[in-house]
This record gives sequence, structure tokens and C-alpha cells, in this order.
Amino acid sequence: MGAAKPPTWRDLHDDARRRLRDAGVDSPAAEARWFLEHVSGEPGDEVIVSPAPATRRGTVQLEGLLTRRLAGEPLQYVLGEWAFREHDLLVDRRVLIPRPETEVVVELALAEVERLGERRGRPDPWGAAITTFAVADLGTGSGAIAIALERSLPEAEVWATDLSPDALAVARANIAGTGASRVRTAEGHWFEALDDALRGELLLVVSNPPYIAESEVDALPAAVIEWEPYGALISGPTGLEAITRILGEAPVWLAPGGVVVLEHAPHQAEAVVGLARDAGFVEARVEADLTGRPRALVARRD
Repeated sequence: MGAAKPPTWRDLHDDARRRLRDAGVDSPAAEARWFLEHVSGEPGDEVIVSPAPATRRGTVQLEGLLTRRLAGEPLQYVLGEWAFREHDLLVDRRVLIPRPETEVVVELALAEVERLGERRGRPDPWGAAITTFAVADLGTGSGAIAIALERSLPEAEVWATDLSPDALAVARANIAGTGASRVRTAEGHWFEALDDALRGELLLVVSNPPYIAESEVDALPAAVIEWEPYGALISGPTGLEAITRILGEAPVWLAPGGVVVLEHAPHQAEAVVGLARDAGFVEARVEADLTGRPRALVARRD
């Protein structure tokens, strides 16, 4: 009797989709396609119908990925990368998973810088890295916000800070991988990481800080609280601790007319506007995310 025929890529896809579906994964077909694309190196729409025999390496690698996913690990960590705007970024348990809500925060920040008269566009790959203003991404995590700002503001010096050296290691890898040469990293707690020479000089401060209250932890999905870094999620008893500190210290770091853009939970909208006004910001408003929920504070100093 001859040896059993090796499975085709299509066989592997169909089996992965079935196992993911049976495990209650929300989008089994999409995830199976991503996994096959990841292990085969071929476009997903081609490999999932391919009658070609799967490689042994791909078969073994796929089984490892499925084992992790079926154990509850988030898809993004299993794949080891996730898209944020136009870049695929390295992500693992050292950093939060980039989310669409934060892409809205970036777009609001870019619009504010443009409103302040600075140029927006892609950097010139052949030009010198000349900077005319500085911006900061506090609590950068994977570096997603800082990289997006650098890639869209060709004359900006971008500072990316984080208290976690592990997170900064991920950010630096992503900065190198995307060619974001005008991003500078610094380790420390919020503004403490920045050079004193930047006081009163920042045109923009952006942050996706922890904003979940300790009392809300039990309501979080297991895929979030059991896998993503606790300190990047949970702010403290009220959920407003990090936001309060950033807003309280921001005015002395911002240039005249400078802006803070902060992500927050929808139910915190009224509170964050009040905190901004208490901190002395002359303008404070909340903008909605893609689902229409209040998601980002935009506050301007005088």
C-alpha cells in the first residue's frame, strides 16, 4: 500500500476553518485565510483554493498557530503582526494590539497639525531629515502612533516614550522596519521621559493611555485581560488617572496654540473635557470613532 498523499493547501484551509468554527471563533473563514497566507507566503485568495500539496514546514507551522489560537491567544499575537494604517507592525504580548479606534486618534492629530500650518504628506525618501517642530507620542507601545505621525508629517521630530523597556524594544523594531527615521524613543513615565529642552516646544502631544478602571476589569473579554499588558490597559480606581496626569502636565510642554489628542472610553467624554478645562486648556472637545462613539479628546492651549 502506498503512502498517504500529503494534504493540499486547500485541505489545510478547510480543516483550519472547521476547527476555528467549532471553537466559536467569530470569523473562522477570515482567520483560516490569514493563517494559510502567513504559512505559505502566497496570496490568501489563491492558496485557500490551491490543489498543490502543502509543504511539511507549512503544515507544521500552521498546526502551531492553530494550537495557540484555539487556546485563546489573540489572532494578532499568533500572527506576530498587525496592520495599522499602511504598515504591518510587529505585535506581541509586550504591547497592546493596534485598533481602528486609535487610527481615528491619529487622523485627528494630523488634522490638528495641519490646521496649525504645518505640512502634511509623505516624507521624501531622498531628502534630508530636516525637522522644524516636535511632537510626542506618550506611552507608545508598538510605536503605531509615532510611526504614523512620522510617516505623514515630513518636517516633524517625533518623540515616542514608554515606561516599559519591553514595549520600547517592540517600538524600536517597528521604527526600523518602517523606516521612520525621525522617531526618537525615550524610556520613562509620560513627560518624565522627555528632554527638558522640549518644554514649551511641542506642537502636539498624542496618547492612547490606559483608561480602564479597576472595577471594569471583570467586564473585559478574556482575550484582552488575559493576554494584553495590564499596565497599558488599567489606569487605576477611576480609569482617569493617566489622562488626568497627562492633561495636568501638558500645558508646560506644549508650544503656544499646541494641542493634546487623547484616546479615552466613550463614557469618559464629559469627564475628560472637564479635566482639560481644569488644566487650563482654552478649547476642549470630544470627537467620535468610526462607530459614532465619543472616543478622542482634542484640547488646545492658549
